[in-house]
Parts: sequence; C-alpha cells; structure tokens
Amino acid sequence: MAFDEMSGDGGDVRESYRGLARWLADAPEGLLQARSRQAELFFRRMGVTFAVYGDAESSERLIPFDVVPRIIGATEWAGLEKGLIQRVSAINAFLADIYGAQECIKAGIVPAELILTNPQYAPEMQGRRPPRDIWVQIAGVDLVRTGEDGFYVLEDNCRTPSGVSYMLENREMMMRLFPDLFADYPVRPVETYADMLLASLRACAPEAAGADPTIVVLTPGPFNSAYYEHSFLADKLGVELVEGRDLFVDDGRVFMRTTEGRKQVDVVYRRIDDAFLDPLTFRPDSALGVPGLMTAYEAGTVTLANAVGTGVADDKAVYTYMPEIIRFFTGEAPILKNVPTWRCREPEALKHVLANLGDLVVKEVGGSGGYGMLVGPAASKTEIEAFRKKLINDPDDFIAQPTLALSTAPTLDKGELHGRHVDLRPFVLSSPEGVKVAPGGLTRVALKPGSLVVNSSQGGGTKDTWVLDV
Repeated sequence: MAFDEMSGDGGDVRESYRGLARWLADAPEGLLQARSRQAELFFRRMGVTFAVYGDAESSERLIPFDVVPRIIGATEWAGLEKGLIQRVSAINAFLADIYGAQECIKAGIVPAELILTNPQYAPEMQGRRPPRDIWVQIAGVDLVRTGEDGFYVLEDNCRTPSGVSYMLENREMMMRLFPDLFADYPVRPVETYADMLLASLRACAPEAAGADPTIVVLTPGPFNSAYYEHSFLADKLGVELVEGRDLFVDDGRVFMRTTEGRKQVDVVYRRIDDAFLDPLTFRPDSALGVPGLMTAYEAGTVTLANAVGTGVADDKAVYTYMPEIIRFFTGEAPILKNVPTWRCREPEALKHVLANLGDLVVKEVGGSGGYGMLVGPAASKTEIEAFRKKLINDPDDFIAQPTLALSTAPTLDKGELHGRHVDLRPFVLSSPEGVKVAPGGLTRVALKPGSLVVNSSQGGGTKDTWVLDV
C-alpha cells in the first residue's frame, strides 16, 4: 500500500499537513473546484503551455495544475537538501574526472566501456575543463517516496533539466488563489530562485568577464516543447533570449547581435542538446547552434551551462553506479538512496528481468519523458512480449527496477479529494560559491487513478510544493 503524504501509515494527519486539513474541513463546498477553474483560466491566458511532439490533436497543451499543495516539513527537507548537495557535488567531481584523469575508471568504480562508448560522452571535452571547473550548474534530481523516511532518487537530470518555470508559476498561482492559507503556513519562498540562478551563473562566468558578465538564454526556438520555459527564465533573469542565429564567434569569443552593434557574451544558459550546439564540431546539419561556439568554449572565453558532455551523468546505467561514485568522490555514504536496479547488460540481471517482466519497470538507459519504458503491472501481454524481444536484442540499452509504491498526495478529481501518486524534482545550483537547493521543487502528479506515470507528456499534472520553515 502506498504511503499517504497527508495521513502517513497510521491514518492520523501528519503534523506538516494539520493546518491544511483544518482549512480543507472549513472550506465552503465547491471552493476548490472554483479555484481550480480560475487557475486553468489564468494559465491559459498567460500561455503556460508545453508542446508534445507527434501529437496530432494539439501542438500545445496546458499542464493540469492541482490546487492542493504537497507539503514537506522542515526536518525532512533538511535531510533531502543535505543529500542533494552531496549527490550533485559528487556528479560534478565525477564529470571532471571522466574528462580528466579517469581515476574512477582506473579504480574499477565504473566500467570504462560504459563511459567511453556512451552516446552522451563528448570526446571533445577530454582533457579540458570548463570555466571555473563547474560542469553541472543546474541539476534536476527526481525523487520518489515510499514511506516516512523512504526517499529514493529515481534519476538525475544534468543536461538541460526543465520544469522550474512551473515551480515558480505554481507558487504565484497559489498565492493569488489562497492568500489566507499562506497567512497561516510558514512556507519558504521559491520566488528567490531567479536571483539564486542569476548569482550562480555570474559566479560561473570566465574570470576575464569581470563583475558584470553578459548572460543569455539560448533556445532552439518557439517550436521547442519547452519554449515557454526558455522565455520565462530569460524574462525572470533579466537577460536576452537568443537563438543560434543571434550569436556569432569572432577571434575565439562569442558575440550577440544587438541594435547597438555586437556585444560579447560571457555565459550561455543553453537549452540546446550537445549535438546541435555547433555545426562545425557536432552535427553539420544543425541550424540551431552557433558555428565556432566550441572554439570559444575551449578557449575559456565563454561558459556553457550546463557543460558539454554532462549527459553521461543522466544515463540510467551510470545511475546504477551512483552510490559507489558518491563514496569514491566524497568519502561518505550516500545520504539519498538509489532505487534498486538491475543492469540488463549483465547476464544474470537480464535473466532475472526476463523472468519477471510483468512485475518490473524497464527503462531505456538514455530515455526520458516517460517514453521508451515498460510498466510491467500495467502492460498487456502483447506489450510485455514486444519488450522482451527488445531486451534480448539489445540488453545494454535497458535497466529494470521494481514497481515502487510511490507515495500519494490528496488531489482534486471531479470535486473530490483522492490520493494520486507523486514525485518531486528539486533544482540544485552549483557554482564556485557552493551548491544550493531551491526550497521546494516541481511536484508532478499522476492524475489517472492508480497510474505511476507522472510525466506531463504522458498526462500527468503538477502541484505547488511547500517546504515549511518550522
């Protein structure tokens, strides 16, 4: 049975939810439904949407927003924060090592072939260091909960983690709709995230940039599924939103075209995958990137956030080695646990997975967004057999995990509150000034009864996440 975020295992309302429970008990009938309709109207007017590739019905969708917040107490958040800082610090050290001395490979912590033949490994970065030696300036770490103290890391997002705009928009919407509820709850603010991010990016600029570096957000353009977020972040940061055609490289430096002439760019918060960044280095057919960008990057005149080659740390097979990676680079036991995982590349693990496909969740090692996975208990016999063939033909491409009983949080469904499965994506910022975690994150909720798939592209919604001060 899934852990209930509001009532725990014993049925009594947990301390962090008691104020909300009292408020819900006193709320007039129909209030939540009315506020939910208001929220949808506001989001639609503001254009808070995302695109779904291959969706014939609609090029853009509104992410469903649930008006009942997910609440995390101060003590449990302190433990999560400590674990997130440890994990992201280890990831930065791991990336610096695999593109440097490769001590973790020499020590047998991670198999060499898993790194060197990884599709996300960037040979262009071997022996190079990004400005300020920070590889992952912005990380999104997906957490799931199975009990009072049972938090697990489901996956790491170190390339271009998305969703922070919804975290900020959700909070703004809740403050607009329920000001009385905020008055009674000591909720830590997330509105400071933009300031945190801006300070972090400035601290990661090349030393020659000085005290006021020029920062831009690089987007693939309005047809990208996360374009709303790119525009939103540029606006919140007070920086220019640019496409590849707005930038050019001259004499090993990156410049932006402006109405007043060219202006040197010091930090590029890029939302473009490695393969499309520079047609002179990666895909020659890319019209999204900036020719010569890697030349400037290698010269140390511009910072790319996140660094090229960080996708190795996103890989779900590499994920299985994270406990050992953390111990190797920090000398500490991991604070946050991994979900138990079978590497299908290993014969004994593959044998176990094939024998238990109906009970497991199987994922592509490079997959994301809820695509390319099998949820055994919810799959048909035909789907299971089709996945069995994939596993047999290419076991290296898959990992498998038990079907966890993800925690549930009260969620509004047709005017009534029901428990729906949730996860949490906190956002972690790294710079020479340290590692910081925004107090909250994006809670994603599986709106379909019994569903464990929370991804917005698969019909999931979002909630505001409240981290309490006390």
